[in-house]
Amino acid sequence: MQLFYSPNIDHSASLFVFPGEESKHIVKVLRRKIGDVLSITNGKGYIFQAKIVLADAKRCKVEIISSEKKHPKKHWFHMVVAPTKMNDRFEWFLEKATEIGVHEITPVLCENSERKVIKKERMEKVIQSAMKQSLQAYLPKLNDLIPYKDYMAVPHEGLLFIAHCAEGEKMEFKRRVAPDKDITILIGPEGDFSAGEIEEAVEKGFLPVSLGQNRLRTETAAIVACTVVNMINNG
Repeated sequence: MQLFYSPNIDHSASLFVFPGEESKHIVKVLRRKIGDVLSITNGKGYIFQAKIVLADAKRCKVEIISSEKKHPKKHWFHMVVAPTKMNDRFEWFLEKATEIGVHEITPVLCENSERKVIKKERMEKVIQSAMKQSLQAYLPKLNDLIPYKDYMAVPHEGLLFIAHCAEGEKMEFKRRVAPDKDITILIGPEGDFSAGEIEEAVEKGFLPVSLGQNRLRTETAAIVACTVVNMINNG
């Protein structure tokens, strides 16, 4: 099954016209024709089955045959991650985290961050592609890059964790995660969180955790955390 994504398709509509770029991809690249049935998601939980009634490369029109609402997970997993110095490594994280099952991602600017800007539009396309590839009905939310102190200034709920490499008492993340609970974890930059950032997080209720004995890259640590949460909630 190939899944298409269009955020504007509505479950109450009977017809839908794809925008120009997507229409060209469907008709010219994939060579879909009248009568072919497409699977489409709006990224908000719905999967639609739709039949092509107009195979036009500028405005491919489909008739919606059926729609199904996928039940959301009982937990909400929010990853707050410092962007890596190399864009491709952070995009790899976005792709894999989406495939595994993250719900929200907030890029955060830390004291030791080497990358201070991100290309959000490009990153959203990476997430959309990964959602389609993994046949999911919900598109993870990607927030704007935010300074660490600004993130810490807002209230936080659920189970809160900060993964870091500094000395001090830390618990194993896999032993602190509980199923069906909202979870937020902070993952720092290549140079790790500063002592002040760790202290501030602990004061705000974030529990220091370890993701294993080995020192991990930012994107690797994030994927380990994502995998742990996914396994505990789907085990």
